[in-house]
Amino acid sequence: MDVLEAMKKEMIRRRLSHRTIMTYIFYVKKFLLFCHKDPNKFSKKDCREFLEKFMNKEFYWMKLKKSKTNEEIAGSTLNVALNSIRFMMEEVLHKSMKLNIKYSKTPKNLPICLSKNEVLKIIDNIKNEKHKLIVSLMYGAGLRVSEVVKLKSQDINLEEEIGWVRHGKGNKDRPFIIPKCLKNNIEKIIFQGRTYLFYGNKNTHISSRSVQAIIKKAAQKVRIDKNVHPHTFRHSFATHVLEAGADIIVVQSLLGHNEARTTMEYLHVIRPKLLSVKSPLD
Repeated sequence: MDVLEAMKKEMIRRRLSHRTIMTYIFYVKKFLLFCHKDPNKFSKKDCREFLEKFMNKEFYWMKLKKSKTNEEIAGSTLNVALNSIRFMMEEVLHKSMKLNIKYSKTPKNLPICLSKNEVLKIIDNIKNEKHKLIVSLMYGAGLRVSEVVKLKSQDINLEEEIGWVRHGKGNKDRPFIIPKCLKNNIEKIIFQGRTYLFYGNKNTHISSRSVQAIIKKAAQKVRIDKNVHPHTFRHSFATHVLEAGADIIVVQSLLGHNEARTTMEYLHVIRPKLLSVKSPLD
């Protein structure tokens, strides 16, 4: 049985992101190098030994990386490795994977948020109109970079000022708002009659990496002293609409969060403003 091929087919069938597929395949490849057996004979003991060696950084390929040998594996990295092996065992080989290895708790960092002025500075510094529109949509609609680059003309309804993210995170469709100030620019692109709104150098949509480079360059030019990346604009969208009084359940829907508690993380960012609100009794 070709485990990697079977895994890839199953993940594609479930519409997992390309990034998730590549990451899971990476860790399972390492497991296959570690465990020289017929896949049907893989055991929980094999998985446990692999994960324990991984946690202790005992593999030669981990020692080749430029990191301190006594540096601990990040909790998020350990969880991804565990999920990769779990997926192979349970979803491909149909074996039980009830290991007594608990998921590692990862410290939650508050989202990095820009002020509206900082956002506009970055956008104004982008001279290419197509690139400017991409970043404007990420902030103005709260889109992930992986979502904005794949937008298609058929998913845009300018009359109702809404668009649709198709097969977003978790393979879900969801609506997003289209800022009035961007309608004319979007209409010009749709009028060209092409499938995607934003094309790259090849005959397909622009890449997420290209957008990342555009944002990094613009942020450096205007000297914003924050770690600005594509997701920063989505964080800023969520923070600013909540500050403006939007209902958290509506914001949850616009962001495509499964649970309200994910959206509520943004309340920590705006907490100082919440604390400045006076009670009607005072």
